[in-house]
Amino acid sequence: MIILPGPLAFEWDKGNVDKSFLRHQVTNQEAEEVFVNEPKFIIEDDKHSLMEKRYLLWGKTNVGRKLAVIFTFRVKKIRIISARDMNQKERRSYAQKI
Repeated sequence: MIILPGPLAFEWDKGNVDKSFLRHQVTNQEAEEVFVNEPKFIIEDDKHSLMEKRYLLWGKTNVGRKLAVIFTFRVKKIRIISARDMNQKERRSYAQKI
């Protein structure tokens, strides 16, 4: 089980501050919401963890939008790499876990 640092703090840099919105219409606020809402599931993303350890979070926004968020830890902050709607396979897996 992966434990999130508390209190939650996010790191947004120039390179990724609006990337998820431009590519997937996911706002930064929505991406952050899935970290505090339940149920959420976090798994290690070994396939994409070449330079640094990456994680995949499945969760819901405040209005129930199901997102997949790729992130890493930087010191004690969460750096969101990408956020998008869950695909069909992810939605099925998420539903089976709750």
